[in-house]
Amino acid sequence: HANGDFEATLSAFVDTAVAANEAGLGVNAGITDPLCTTGSEVEVIHRRKIASSLSEDNWAQRPLYHVVDSAYHHVRHTVPLLMACGSRLSPEYEFMKKAITEYIEEEYGHEQWILNDIQHCGFDPEQVKNSTPHLTTDMMVRYAYHQIDRKNPVGFFGMVFVLEGTSTALATQAAEVLKKSLGLPNKAFSYLLSHGSLDLEHVQFFEELVNKLKNKEDHRSIIQSAKAIFKLYGD
Repeated sequence: HANGDFEATLSAFVDTAVAANEAGLGVNAGITDPLCTTGSEVEVIHRRKIASSLSEDNWAQRPLYHVVDSAYHHVRHTVPLLMACGSRLSPEYEFMKKAITEYIEEEYGHEQWILNDIQHCGFDPEQVKNSTPHLTTDMMVRYAYHQIDRKNPVGFFGMVFVLEGTSTALATQAAEVLKKSLGLPNKAFSYLLSHGSLDLEHVQFFEELVNKLKNKEDHRSIIQSAKAIFKLYGD
């Protein structure tokens, strides 16, 4: 099968994300494939995000404001990035344009969910909207726009691969840790609590979509982009 190696990479990631979500653990770092070495990036991000970040002591030291602020500043670009990606795809990628249209409908307005959560956490949503994003958050978003505008727009799905995949393992667990350590109500975590299971569906949707790609250059673009986003998201 022409896409065998790429499918193996994605299937391994999906399988470990599903297992992690069910077990409440991070994604296993055992993903290997002749085309890439994403296993090391997976290991780094989940060791840092789960073994370190998802602890009550860590949240006591790290202000919640900075967490929700960073989330807002990348989530608000989801729909614009999807629209930009769709506009750059050539006619032979019509199947991806259709999928992007459906994806936009699902993702539209999620930044408002975060702003609502911010208010329920006791912060000022307008202050977050008008704040300057963290450098690595800003760089991650800029990288995605650059990938679409100046390189291969299909590579944008490397960012989807990272954000949707990690969310399946992190979102619900992070919400539970935060609720317990900070004593906040469920309504302060509508975004996180909804995205654990929702993004699991998105990861499986992503796998089906990109496995339709036949061009090896598209495969490489997605993998290269994913590795860069893993690094920036982990920072």
